[in-house]
Amino acid sequence: MLHRLKTDFRLSIITLLGASAILGITPFAVMRFMQGNRLAGVVDTAILLGILVTLTYAWISGDTRRSGLVLAVIACSGAVAVGTVVGEPGLFWLYPCLVTTFFLASPRIAVVLNISSVVALMVHGGAFRSDVQMWSFASTAFVVSACAYVFAHRNHDQRERLEHLATIDPLTGIKNRRSMDQELDLAAADAERTGLPYALVLLDIDHFKKINDEHGHGVGDDVLTDLVALLKQNTRKSDQLFRYGGEEFVLLLPGVDGIGLKAVMNNLQQVLRKYMKHPGGTVTASFGVALLEHGEGVDSWLARADAALYEAKETGRDRVVFSDGQLVPEPAAGAARMPSGA
Repeated sequence: MLHRLKTDFRLSIITLLGASAILGITPFAVMRFMQGNRLAGVVDTAILLGILVTLTYAWISGDTRRSGLVLAVIACSGAVAVGTVVGEPGLFWLYPCLVTTFFLASPRIAVVLNISSVVALMVHGGAFRSDVQMWSFASTAFVVSACAYVFAHRNHDQRERLEHLATIDPLTGIKNRRSMDQELDLAAADAERTGLPYALVLLDIDHFKKINDEHGHGVGDDVLTDLVALLKQNTRKSDQLFRYGGEEFVLLLPGVDGIGLKAVMNNLQQVLRKYMKHPGGTVTASFGVALLEHGEGVDSWLARADAALYEAKETGRDRVVFSDGQLVPEPAAGAARMPSGA
């Protein structure tokens, strides 16, 4: 539970705002029933039930986008209903709603909800003692909405930047190991649900330390970025590339197995042999490949690919080894090609 709240920002916002609304509204619902104001009590109870159902749906389904929108609609419509039933004291309930809509829904929808709520109360007019009070309320509601929009927009931009820094390798521009862990979990779940085959490829640049030692880290960085560019050009859009660490990379290949997978690996190996260069000569790589087995966990899957990579390095480098120890046969001369990238 705590892990989901830490990793899912929108779910944490929905949970926090929903819990705050429940704690804030419940005493008023009880008080209004005790005072005999049944209509206001029913309105408060309906709002509470709507919030509880939305929170439950968000946690069970994980659909936080739709849940956030529904929660924003419930909050605004509930505040309008309370204002029309209770009168002037009910107006204060709209102010927190004007702020939270920008965290629960998209800015455009939040603006529409806020304007609609204020206009609805002004058209009804029963909650205001005078026109001056009504227009003062409208002005302050506009200021609150504008400030909330600016704050939510800046918060969204900063969160996207942090997520980018946390999930993207700064040198190569591809996803890092943290992103890889998430994508492998998703792949394993998808394979279990649909039966789609998934292949995991660990590749390690041969003698990379020697390149750094003899030609400098600048050349080593160029080798890494060149490798990423070649791999992107020679894999599909559905394939995913991650930097595992140092000179190690991971390829996640959905929908390939058997002969097709061997052909893919042969092509990648030959492309690197032909086009990867550095001042000291050709750059090669070793590959460890593992197909996801039915019911297998991610840790086991990754461990088998890593063991295959270790075998490829130990048996001479510049080769492809599957997790069962099978070596991919050497292709005929001239087999390498440079596809434009699907």
